[in-house]
Amino acid sequence: MNSVTDKGLVSPSNEPVVPNSTPGSASVMPDVQGEPDRRNLAIHRVGVRGLRYPVLVEANGQSQPSVAEFELSVSLPAGQKGTHMSRFVALLEAMSKEGVCLSPASLKKLAKDMVVMLEARDGTFHCTFPFFIRKAAPVSGVESLMDYKVALSCDVLSGELSRLAVCLKVPVKSLCPCSKEISDYGAHNQRSEVTVEVFLDPAESSPSLESLIRVVEAQASCELWGLLKRPDEKYVTERAYDNAKFVEDLVRDVALAVRRVKGVNGFRVEAENFESIHNHSAWARILS
Repeated sequence: MNSVTDKGLVSPSNEPVVPNSTPGSASVMPDVQGEPDRRNLAIHRVGVRGLRYPVLVEANGQSQPSVAEFELSVSLPAGQKGTHMSRFVALLEAMSKEGVCLSPASLKKLAKDMVVMLEARDGTFHCTFPFFIRKAAPVSGVESLMDYKVALSCDVLSGELSRLAVCLKVPVKSLCPCSKEISDYGAHNQRSEVTVEVFLDPAESSPSLESLIRVVEAQASCELWGLLKRPDEKYVTERAYDNAKFVEDLVRDVALAVRRVKGVNGFRVEAENFESIHNHSAWARILS
């Protein structure tokens, strides 16, 4: 079995060869984690988490630099003492050197490669990273970046892809219909956050991160921009006022829109309004 190694120095068991102090000879370091375990308890998942790596993320057919935090894990048979922890890092090194762009599509290959590399049956590849979209303001057209929190996750069971998930946190603006109705002028409004986790069919082509974010933003009272001029601010204020939504309206509209996305087998949608007239949030969730 081939694996990524440092300078190609590997033994037949894929473990590094360490030179002996005697010239012309070499000895293999003891492999403690490879010893048998007699407690007869299989481990569902074992691996690494909190591992941060510079990455490239696929964005509109191009690559976008970011920094991702990884949680990588595999199953471990009852008779095996430990897994090959260093191979998780080796996998990310190979990904970095080859310039692989993170996307729902590339995640499928990375997850399967991980399981093969770790000589495991099952595994989970999970990563989170900030994702940026350059947006033009609605009136002035001035451009600025908006950031979104993204998580990608892929499960492999018995060597086959079983679950592919994309989770997005999208900030938006919401305005209260009740406040608008009862007030002579104005209405309370606030920033909201929509969390959408979609479960995709691994056998089908996956929607892009940008397209999923656009689907969510279109359902809010108004979307957000990083930079606005005064005409843009006027637009945002009036757009939200004309498109008032409770948190219940927001979560339902997002759920209906996500349901129509090709390749989505299921989803979790949650909306949270950071209330401007209360010291608490209002939130709602739909599962499908």
